[in-house]
Amino acid sequence: MYQFQIKVPASSANIGPGFDVLGMSLEVYMTLDVQVGDDKGACVLSYEGDGANEVPLDIHKNMISQTALYVLRCHDIHEFPLAVKIHVKNPIPLGRGMGSSGSAAIAGVLLANELAHLKLSKLQMMDYVLMIERHPDNVMASMMGGFVGSFLRELSDVEKEAMIPSASDLLTNQGFSRPPKGLGTYAKLPWAPELKALVVIPQFHLSTSKARSVLPSSYTKPDVIYNLQRLALLTTALGQTPINAHLIHEVMKDKVHQPYRSQLIPGLQTILAQMTPESQPGLCGICLSGAGPTILALATDNYEEIAQKMLIIFKQNNVDCNYLVLSPAFEGASVTY
Repeated sequence: MYQFQIKVPASSANIGPGFDVLGMSLEVYMTLDVQVGDDKGACVLSYEGDGANEVPLDIHKNMISQTALYVLRCHDIHEFPLAVKIHVKNPIPLGRGMGSSGSAAIAGVLLANELAHLKLSKLQMMDYVLMIERHPDNVMASMMGGFVGSFLRELSDVEKEAMIPSASDLLTNQGFSRPPKGLGTYAKLPWAPELKALVVIPQFHLSTSKARSVLPSSYTKPDVIYNLQRLALLTTALGQTPINAHLIHEVMKDKVHQPYRSQLIPGLQTILAQMTPESQPGLCGICLSGAGPTILALATDNYEEIAQKMLIIFKQNNVDCNYLVLSPAFEGASVTY
């Protein structure tokens, strides 16, 4: 019998103008305490944390174990090879734009890698994660750690066929496909040590599918140029010391997804319009975290005052919130014995 622990950080993605490009890991961790027996037997799941009353514990319905089984099937192993007990602790809010589903997918791939001794590198494991999540920005940050830019490479026609089965089909064994190799590419970007992430978390869920449904199918040339200009500067500005708060505030603005998603998040437009480095000393920039409704504010000081201002605006829109002050999780996902 042996045991190990898997840790996967939360994430924030779509940072500023970096829609589907920029992500950062956050020091809030989903953990799996895994006990492995000597004989074949059942996989038993237990769970505590956010969503404890709604997360399924059936291994064929739970995302972590479903993902692990998918990876095992790709290596001709069709069930958990040994008796396994898995206790999940998850403080990452579900459906709030902090990468909870991505963290679960990463945890499942790491679990399969350890149980079957596959010896996959993090980049190799990302191929399986991207078959489930399909967007690299948040999962690449959670896996690799820190502040990252990422993209999916263009696929050949044969590789595109492998991507056709939906994530739900892969997870439920109704479709089966090994991932193309080298699906995602990333680069770690510089991060100024003075910067912290203040996340304000509204107490309602917003599904990624609903948040995606309000986006247009095409954009105007001026809006695309607006984002590209700011994206080019943001990746440098967040790594520079001393911090230029006014520059960061300007280059964290977006015209690709926030204007459309603001209708789903009461108070967001007011926060973006009213809160600036001048009105809130210490504040550098504000944007949606992922698909929302969580708000990400980057700041160097006065975290409580900045958070309270956002909480007041949300309260005026009948939305209750809590908040966390976090640093990037620079190590990313890990396994310890």
